[in-house]
Amino acid sequence: MWCAFERDGITPDILTLSKTLGAGLPVAAVVTTGDIGRMARERGFLFFTTHVSDPLAASVGLTVIDVLQREQLDIRAAQNGALLSDGLRRLAERYPVIGDVRGRGMLVGVEFVSDRTTKHSAERLGTEITARCLQLGLHMNIVQLPGLSSIIRMAPPLTATADELQLGLEIFDQALGELTADLS
Repeated sequence: MWCAFERDGITPDILTLSKTLGAGLPVAAVVTTGDIGRMARERGFLFFTTHVSDPLAASVGLTVIDVLQREQLDIRAAQNGALLSDGLRRLAERYPVIGDVRGRGMLVGVEFVSDRTTKHSAERLGTEITARCLQLGLHMNIVQLPGLSSIIRMAPPLTATADELQLGLEIFDQALGELTADLS
């Protein structure tokens, strides 16, 4: 399964795709049902951009889909996502500052709290852990915005290996240990 709607058994009327579809090249797509497409044409809806139906972008998008299928990256993402989430949950058992581990596949969030009962956020700790991990060679917080630092968002590449994820977990563990030693 490549999309959450497939896992959830939903058939969307309209699906928009972008970013990863082009593997770095700006590519986007809008997919809809035949009925909606027909109705849009009948009502004169017209949409175009500079690169609509661009053969280069279309070729890149098709190549990305071919690689996803050939390399079974959806299966790898599910397996590695489980490995990552399980590893983070084991760390949560050891570190009470981890209030929650949540996500799907290779997109996982770790919430830092000053108290698990009240779920009071620990923004400063999230910022410090992000910085320490980076010093140790792990860049894993994909969103760093004021007011959102208590949740570290991890999105390893689909091509990450189990060994690379394990190394990331070890670095994360080290940063947690160093920065929470005084809290025990």
